[in-house]
Amino acid sequence: MTENRIRVDTATDADRYVSTDHIVWFDEIPDRPAEEQLLGLAENQRFAAEVDGAEPGSYAGIYGVFPLTLAIPGPQTSTRPVSCAGLTWVGVHPDQRRKGVLTAMIKDHLERVHEVPGTHVSALHASEPAIYGRYGYGLASTELSVSLGRGTTMTAPHLDEAAAAITTQLATTSDPDVSKRMRECHLAHADLGSVVGDAGYYSRICQQQPEHLRDREPWRILFARRDGNDVGFAMFRRSHKWEKARPAGDLEVWAVIGEAAAQLALIRRLVDFDLMGTVKVRTVGVDAPLLHWAGGPRATSDVETYDSLWLRLVDLPESLQDRTWRAPCDVVVEVEDTTAPWNQATWRIAVSGEGEAAVERTSAEADLHLPVGALGAAYLGGGNLVAMQRAGLVEERRRGAAAELWRALRTDAAPTAAVGF
Repeated sequence: MTENRIRVDTATDADRYVSTDHIVWFDEIPDRPAEEQLLGLAENQRFAAEVDGAEPGSYAGIYGVFPLTLAIPGPQTSTRPVSCAGLTWVGVHPDQRRKGVLTAMIKDHLERVHEVPGTHVSALHASEPAIYGRYGYGLASTELSVSLGRGTTMTAPHLDEAAAAITTQLATTSDPDVSKRMRECHLAHADLGSVVGDAGYYSRICQQQPEHLRDREPWRILFARRDGNDVGFAMFRRSHKWEKARPAGDLEVWAVIGEAAAQLALIRRLVDFDLMGTVKVRTVGVDAPLLHWAGGPRATSDVETYDSLWLRLVDLPESLQDRTWRAPCDVVVEVEDTTAPWNQATWRIAVSGEGEAAVERTSAEADLHLPVGALGAAYLGGGNLVAMQRAGLVEERRRGAAAELWRALRTDAAPTAAVGF
């Protein structure tokens, strides 16, 4: 695929691929073979941009794709798993910036996803949030990072009995079958907005890289188990710290996964490790129970807010028809999408009382004019279309149309934060 002198295709040289990654991310260069560094990123999911006259030891740009399962709104309060292309490893060589390389790679990615049967959405975590809105990605979920003091009381009287029936089991990421157990547990307990990778993704998560272990504990897994089965897990590691001869270590939690009672049992165990002073829980959704258990934001040491999953509707009608809607509506939307021009049209979105949508092109006058990213933001029930309209990001041409569409899209609880990929 070509744009001017920029050619984007499957990457054929693993050494050049990782060389570009090292230049873009300027981290320590591992003393390991390229294929070992690329564990979990399949050869046919690595893509690269070539530019005439560029330095031959690296690519002008790279990107990769993790095949993911995304939990979207399903019938009633359930979720429905759909295929999702997880855009990752995106980088442009510093010598090739401001030349259209990123634009060429994003267009290449969207065209490829559009050709894959059954995959209608793309998602990413943004290193810099200002970048991807230009390409039709919308911020679909928000992430909290919650810091707790050791021994913080978790109050949940109506879950105490269920949590007491759960035991916790400590493991290390290098233990046999741990990555398999993590994936199976994550699939079984994927909340709205969760992304679950394939087996290779969890093998990568569990990989212990020497350059990441210097003076640091290996990542540990704390499994929640009931009746001999895994019903949740937390991935964490600790670091030593002493203040005035007293232990004040830090415990960092990558994510807590599982049903509510399992999460409660896991967090109660995490705030009870010896020698710790602070427990920082990442990947917490805005409606996750943790803040309620702790007694609210001011009962914690700190709460930080970040953007989580950015979502892109690649096939607009199919993606909207994949999810279950929460209320009837009949709204005509004029969608602006210059990066995936097959979506740029006027569409009628008609939702029946059963929550099924019919999305068809129409010549009718539009009730709303919006960028495709606004629909991506609202897709999981997180991005409020009425708030976007009030902010001047969505144009309402029929009074009440934004509210009508938003009532049909919104969910009972906000989508959870998605694990990084």
